[in-house]
Amino acid sequence: MTTTEGRAIPPPRRLGHWPAFGLQASVMVFFLAGASAPTPLYAMYQQEWHFSPITTTVIFGVYAVAVLLALLVVGSLSDHVGRRPVIFGSIVAQAAAVVVFAGADGVPALLCARILQGLATGTVVGAVGAGMIDIRRSAGTLANAVTPAAGTAVGALGSGLLVTYAPQPTHLVYHILLGIYVLQAVGVVLMAETAARAPGALRSLRVSWTLPPQARGPLLRVAPVILAVWALAGFYGSLGPALVRRVVTGEGALLGGLALFTLTAGGALTVLVLRSAAPRTTLRTGTVALVAGVTLTLLAVAVGSAGLFFTGTAVAGVGFGAGFQGGVRTVVPLAEPHQRSGLLSVMYLISYLGFGLPTVVAGVIVVYGGGVVRAAYEYGIAVTLLALLALISTFGPSRATIPAAPEPVSGRAPGTGDTGVDVCADACHVDGLSGHGPPPKVSTLAHKGDEHR
Repeated sequence: MTTTEGRAIPPPRRLGHWPAFGLQASVMVFFLAGASAPTPLYAMYQQEWHFSPITTTVIFGVYAVAVLLALLVVGSLSDHVGRRPVIFGSIVAQAAAVVVFAGADGVPALLCARILQGLATGTVVGAVGAGMIDIRRSAGTLANAVTPAAGTAVGALGSGLLVTYAPQPTHLVYHILLGIYVLQAVGVVLMAETAARAPGALRSLRVSWTLPPQARGPLLRVAPVILAVWALAGFYGSLGPALVRRVVTGEGALLGGLALFTLTAGGALTVLVLRSAAPRTTLRTGTVALVAGVTLTLLAVAVGSAGLFFTGTAVAGVGFGAGFQGGVRTVVPLAEPHQRSGLLSVMYLISYLGFGLPTVVAGVIVVYGGGVVRAAYEYGIAVTLLALLALISTFGPSRATIPAAPEPVSGRAPGTGDTGVDVCADACHVDGLSGHGPPPKVSTLAHKGDEHR
């Protein structure tokens, strides 16, 4: 590009592939952190504005409904217009949500903020998830499994600490998040695009299920555990603080955030520990741990043991991480590049269905069906049954095929001349739910100059 005087204008500097990968991972983390940040504050809002547990779960649930709507409408948009504009617009909406939170003076403002937050999150998850896989398939698939849990953990504990020990408890956490979102927006402007534009953007906005045929069977089999793990996270996020006060004495806001942190941090660590395990093994580990953890937690509520409660929550966290990771690693490698964002959006659709809607039912049980303990028992039984259903499904044979010729994954936007190598290793290793007998062999995508990466 040149000026009218003939002088060359250098192209704008772009982030390298690993900084861009880290930026997108941080977007996922802090979007989910923003979603869990209000959890330690619900008791304070409830005390100040005198609303019932049903209202708490409705405030929590509208977020999930908004996420679902966004996933249905714009879940595949970044496959057509590119990742950068979708991510940037989502950050702007998320920043607006935390501004509304910081100035909230009643339930209507909280509802408005949660809806904005849900729309932003539902729009960004498919774009960011696909964007990370664009850069590096194996690392991107792992990041898609670990960042939601890590973000939820960061938001729950960070908000709990700020609410308990910092000034302006209902404002400071949102001001910090706003600053982070502004920095991330600047980073997205500097990020190279990793997805080529494709026709059909307007057509993609029609409500539809963008699900590759080869992924439908495996997704159906892992759906119960995805529902179960996110339903459990939703319960801890909405009614967890009230349940913790039944078995633990201490700072309510901090302990409420600590319970959700224990669950989701355990999940994030489990994803890292099991990243090389076969998807079938990971799923089985997750379902067994989920059943054991929920059982221990309900026993702790019955006997009033704080130690047993957090032990059970930590074990359930192993189930949370392993179950979700096993689902992601079973299904995502089956998609072609142009199908990734849509498939991830469907997976998050299932996740947020379990995350939000059952919590509203739990709120009704709290008020009209016997209190938070009764709600915990019924919720726990439902989660256990879903986990057992998923465990049974791992023993049945099925067949699915990984796309035969996965594309070379480069750290830069297509057409920039970069060459790269990607070993489609553990992320593309689809075992158990994806075929009979041993897993299919996956070739190494080697390009010149990168043989020894």
